[in-house]
Amino acid sequence: MMPRSKRSGSGEWEKPFWQQPGWLLSAGFFLVLALLGGFVVFAGENEGTNAGPGAEATAAPSADPTRSTPSGKQSSGAEDPRPEGCRTDDSDQAVPPKSPADLKWKVYQTELVPVSATAGPLQYNGAVWTCFARTPLGAVLAVHSISTKMGGSDWKDVVEKQFARGSGTEALRKTRAGISDENDSGAPGSKGTYLGFNVVTYDKDRATVMMLMRLAEGEYVSATISVLWEEGDWKIRPTLSGSITENISQISGTDGFVLWGGERAG
Repeated sequence: MMPRSKRSGSGEWEKPFWQQPGWLLSAGFFLVLALLGGFVVFAGENEGTNAGPGAEATAAPSADPTRSTPSGKQSSGAEDPRPEGCRTDDSDQAVPPKSPADLKWKVYQTELVPVSATAGPLQYNGAVWTCFARTPLGAVLAVHSISTKMGGSDWKDVVEKQFARGSGTEALRKTRAGISDENDSGAPGSKGTYLGFNVVTYDKDRATVMMLMRLAEGEYVSATISVLWEEGDWKIRPTLSGSITENISQISGTDGFVLWGGERAG
């Protein structure tokens, strides 16, 4: 049975599950996602909410009038403007039904992050991992790679280079600046594991992806994140309030998700 938060006398939750002391110790890699997230869904406690991939897709965040809209020129057959070494084969526009054959795991601090030699990232510059395929799989890998870096001291560079322009990103900067920079230590995968994904919506200009994670104590959590194709790569689109995630859900298992495979990258 999954842990629940305790209710106060007013009937409100005193603390969400990810703020309980045991969770802070077992879910360090997930904490910043939660702090910068939209809301938490408690399985079985909120009727009509999106508690997993089998539920109705969550509505997209409100449009940001200050954000430029992707032109879509690349999808019309124009020459790829990406530099050499950053171009990918974007012909497969199908949502992947299984983990890609070239999926490997690359270490970032205490996390194992899924990467692909064909879908990205193709370039690594410190914490900024870039050059993702303009495909559903490329969007999925971008969501994992970029959101992973928000817990430690590299977050400012990541936000500057890998978040979409607009007021949502400005709001996120202000919120994240109030959270201490703590680089995790420990064995890779010791704080939690990325297990799989579900592509909620996709076209060549934008995508919404649900990540499946298993925390150190065995609980399953999903986080829904949107990306835009901007300036030749996928970039995270925060909500207008500055949240990375559109929702965070504690769920019962892996049903409905494509599960990762692969091996440790050298």
